[in-house]
Amino acid sequence: MLDRFFELTARGTTVGREVRGGVTTFMAMAYIVLLNPLILAGATDVTGARLSIAQLTTSTALAAAVSTVLMAVVGNAPFGLAAGLGLNAVVAYQAAPFMTWAEAMGLVVLEGIVIIVLAVTGLRTLIMNAIPLALKHAISVGIGLFIALIGLVDAGFVSRGSGTPVQLGATGHLTGWPVAMFCFGLLLMIALYVRRTPGAILISIVVTAALCVLVNAVAKVPAGSWGVVTPRVPERLVAAPDFGLLGAFDLFGGFARAGVLTATVVLFTLVLSGLFDAMGTIIGVSDEAGLVDRQGQVPRLGRILTVDGVAGVIGGVSSSSANTIFVESATGVGEGARTGLASVVTGALLALTLLFTPLAEVVPAAAAAPALVLVGALMMTQSRNVPWHDLDVAVPAFVTIALMPFTYSITNGVGAGVIVYTLVKAARGRYSEVPWLLWLVSLLFLCYFGIEVLEGVFG
Repeated sequence: MLDRFFELTARGTTVGREVRGGVTTFMAMAYIVLLNPLILAGATDVTGARLSIAQLTTSTALAAAVSTVLMAVVGNAPFGLAAGLGLNAVVAYQAAPFMTWAEAMGLVVLEGIVIIVLAVTGLRTLIMNAIPLALKHAISVGIGLFIALIGLVDAGFVSRGSGTPVQLGATGHLTGWPVAMFCFGLLLMIALYVRRTPGAILISIVVTAALCVLVNAVAKVPAGSWGVVTPRVPERLVAAPDFGLLGAFDLFGGFARAGVLTATVVLFTLVLSGLFDAMGTIIGVSDEAGLVDRQGQVPRLGRILTVDGVAGVIGGVSSSSANTIFVESATGVGEGARTGLASVVTGALLALTLLFTPLAEVVPAAAAAPALVLVGALMMTQSRNVPWHDLDVAVPAFVTIALMPFTYSITNGVGAGVIVYTLVKAARGRYSEVPWLLWLVSLLFLCYFGIEVLEGVFG
């Protein structure tokens, strides 16, 4: 039954590989259950009110679990979904200062509805299919560099420098137990992976996390050195969930309180970021999983995009911010995940965190980050599919790849790549080779990059 429903044999996978992949994705993205509440609770709305961390933790885990299982059943894709980093910052620091939390979450619901409409009408699918295949491969490579940088930064292996934008470690040198544990985990993971050990990524995360708990207990590592999650044996296993934020949203109140222009700018930013962040992740992770056909199309794409929009609505209804497809899903794919069965496992584990939230506080970035670096390396292999001898796509591909890690944004990389591709074709007089949708997308991205200028002109 599982084989027929999830097409396991057709996609060359097994139940065991899917389970391992699902667990790995969960362990790579479980941090969001703790980090999202800290980001949202760290801001105040226009009235000075703050959201409850306990309630946000429940909402974040519940929304992620429901969204991920929905992706499994409807989209049959190995994608985990949760509150999107970047999107929650827009809600916390761009929307909340001008409206109440309920009104800000109302805009998140509207963002999800807009994305659903784009998906159901087929417009979002047309946009994805309009992007040239070479640029899609470049998106995969860019995401690989991006998630590798995320892993290096989260682990403290790379940090902001005093005289340079980035540097090695916190001082220009590698120091501290968390960095040492990251290096150990990464080397262990590489060694197991190249030996083709089943469950290499998952084994490395578990072993490194256990070692981190031991080191933290024995070496008395300073508080905060581990990042969001400090590895320790939890004082209790079970914590009661608090569903107080469910349904606490006001759909159109933000337009009345903050003004039509301000609310529209916030909504436009949410839609564009959510639209192309997920789009880039779908392309990159699907490409790595071998699910992209020769035309560059993803199976069940319409359903996947619709679920992504529904996840945005779920995030707003639960007050956990817009949910979207997590780039950390690539870690599960690296472990062998190819179908929605992996997402069932990920979603089930996210649901368990509603009761076992203390367990989510065991795995630090030092243990999970090596998976991002290794999978980033694997995704880099897609660069072989970019025709670097053809300047028409080589230059846009480079811009796409470079800007994702350099601006810490998938959306920025996709947008800049599309704009440059359109410009190159126009400069060479090859207007007919650019689909009309790509012209429209380029215009939207120009507005996106120049949003502050537009606000100044029309504000």
